[in-house]
Amino acid sequence: MHRGERIMRARGRAGVRRGARWLWGVLLGALAAGNSAGAEPVAPAAPLTVMTFNLRYASPRPPNSWAERRPVTKALLETLQPDIIGTQEGLWQQVKEIASDLPHHAWIGLGREGGSRGEFMAVYYRRERLEPLAFDHFWLSDTPSLIGSTSWGNETVRMVTWVKFRDLQTGRLLYCFNTHFDHREQGSREKSAGLVAERIAGLEPDLPVILMGDFNSAAGSGSVYERLVGPDGLTDTWTTAARRGPAIGTFHNYAGPREGASRIDWILTRGPLACQATEVVTFSANGQYPSDHFPVVATLAWEPAAPAPATP
Repeated sequence: MHRGERIMRARGRAGVRRGARWLWGVLLGALAAGNSAGAEPVAPAAPLTVMTFNLRYASPRPPNSWAERRPVTKALLETLQPDIIGTQEGLWQQVKEIASDLPHHAWIGLGREGGSRGEFMAVYYRRERLEPLAFDHFWLSDTPSLIGSTSWGNETVRMVTWVKFRDLQTGRLLYCFNTHFDHREQGSREKSAGLVAERIAGLEPDLPVILMGDFNSAAGSGSVYERLVGPDGLTDTWTTAARRGPAIGTFHNYAGPREGASRIDWILTRGPLACQATEVVTFSANGQYPSDHFPVVATLAWEPAAPAPATP
């Protein structure tokens, strides 16, 4: 077992190995700090827990069929209970089954070929914490409003789902974008990054943005990363987190954790959201991983709102 994995007690599930103890401790500490006994409800809001997770589509073939992986996925989500989860590759039946395993969440999404067809960039959200105010989808092509469109050499349809939320604890607004860039064509990834950056730049400048997904490109350098991350763009939560877990590659192809491998699944932000902690969660149960990707989880805290300008 990789030393980055930690054993975490499941809710009544003996023998479940979990790689999220460190992160869960951070979350519990943050929640306790925000809800101390006897405190008035003026304490800072609890942090937002955000997860990006490439599910691996629901293949029926063993090993690692969806039937084998779904119970592990359910245990993972029950343990972490993120406020926002952006998934990639989920098929219609798969995203519905995850929804049934997350009774406190609702979700928004569309198959990339339209309707229930193809893979979803689903966004799940905790109903008690977040209220969706608007949502839409666009395709990573020269015709982004055309369902199922491709333009840039990629044979696989690629898309974005976005949601505008109200945080019910604070009343503050934020955007969440979820995407999956092409796995083969570098030119497609570069143009996809440009289109996403353009769309985010066109939003209200004072509202924060979370961009998450499988970018199929190593974080830290390269044209795709640099198009999205920088002084005029977004911030990589991995580089700004107050605490982080081991630097483990996020695509492992069911082979387990490997330190120093590429981090191709990212959570980026813009605006007043400070990253308290982040981790690549190396969760497994009885040797079964929930996906061929590890999820990435970030704990985001609202920074104080800027004071309103004085009335002359």
